[in-house]
Amino acid sequence: MRAVVIVPVLKAARAKPDPAAPAPRSDEARLEEAIGLARAIDLTVAFSAIVPVSQPKPGTLLGSGKIEEIKAALDEHDAGLVIVDHPLTPVQQRNLEKEWNAKVIDRTGLILEIFGRRASTKEGTLQVELAHLNYQRGRLVRSWTHLERQRGGAGFMGGPGETQIEADRRLLQDKIVKLERELEQVRRTRQLHRSKRKKVPHPIVALVGYTNAGKSTLFNRITGAGVLAEDMLFATLDPTLRRMKLPQGRTVILSDTVGFISDLPTHLVAAFRATLEEVLEADLILHVRDMSDPDNGAQSSDVLRILADLGIDEKDGAERILEVWNKIDRLEPEAREALVQKAESQANVIAVSAISGEGVDRLLAEINQRLSGVLVDRDVVVPVMQLQLLPWIYDHSIVDAREDLEDGNVRLELRLTETEAAELDRRLGIGGKPVREDWER
Repeated sequence: MRAVVIVPVLKAARAKPDPAAPAPRSDEARLEEAIGLARAIDLTVAFSAIVPVSQPKPGTLLGSGKIEEIKAALDEHDAGLVIVDHPLTPVQQRNLEKEWNAKVIDRTGLILEIFGRRASTKEGTLQVELAHLNYQRGRLVRSWTHLERQRGGAGFMGGPGETQIEADRRLLQDKIVKLERELEQVRRTRQLHRSKRKKVPHPIVALVGYTNAGKSTLFNRITGAGVLAEDMLFATLDPTLRRMKLPQGRTVILSDTVGFISDLPTHLVAAFRATLEEVLEADLILHVRDMSDPDNGAQSSDVLRILADLGIDEKDGAERILEVWNKIDRLEPEAREALVQKAESQANVIAVSAISGEGVDRLLAEINQRLSGVLVDRDVVVPVMQLQLLPWIYDHSIVDAREDLEDGNVRLELRLTETEAAELDRRLGIGGKPVREDWER
């Protein structure tokens, strides 16, 4: 389908910016992102424009002159769809469709359409459907005659009954309640999986970032997985978990999550909360940024704002969030060198290229350092009757040397955290109750 993409720019909002708010993204960047969103669902963008709005109109948002200009563009390019990169009220959407004789969707509707295409698991489909129903519930206005008819009431007196629009709203609410119950079951299932993982406590590392920042490409580079990774907004929607070993021997679980985007509707965040709970549970969060995008600063602010909405505050985030400056391969040599040096001068930043692999080794070493904390050296002898402990030891420590003794015991030189050292002592029965009987059973 051929589409027209417009980005309304409200002059009043620009004239009085909020001093506490981050620097707004440029109009050109907003237009480029809107075009990218349209192309993500295989639309052909025949015409695009930035439309200044001096005074928003309650009924149409745009003035009559701009409406005529866009109608002419629709006729000239034979387009049947208009994407307005701005929230539209139900009345504004209806009126614009009448004026242009074309389908009109706003930013929220476009994002929902993309999510609907990308969802591949049952959970993802449920989340998209719930968000779409919540969006659709607000669009039920008296714009069609069949919604104005009344149905008869019950009882001897009859009464006015309920209008069709009220019936439709009730049906939508019933569907929403049903979906919320199903998603609650999904949440419980996720909690069950997490509780099982905690019994074999591997740290969780979650990838977050603005959409198309390169999270899935980095995920594939680190784990060798085959997750869909394309130069496309919202290429990945459903979460992916993979167990992997760091080069130093530690086992972690890496989680790839849905990309964030500016002006993400509240009900969308709520619908995907079950998925984003993986971020809340993570021991370490990798905030992946596309440093080749001139708007990466504003994108970073959007991501941090959504993390704050999820409950990860600034103080907590400073300890748990590691910034990954990605796509340095797209920069000019001088700019790339300056960026790498800047990253090296900061304790909380690693510069990488997920495509070429540059900086990934440093990233893995930093992940290991963050998760390990202060390591202690230990020399232990594992008795022959407790050799079942060896897999646990290899998963939870760095084994520097191993010696198989003549009596069947195994001597190991280890580096591990104090917490894991205490757990190893408990399992070996050092300074506490022996656990040999557990292993013999």
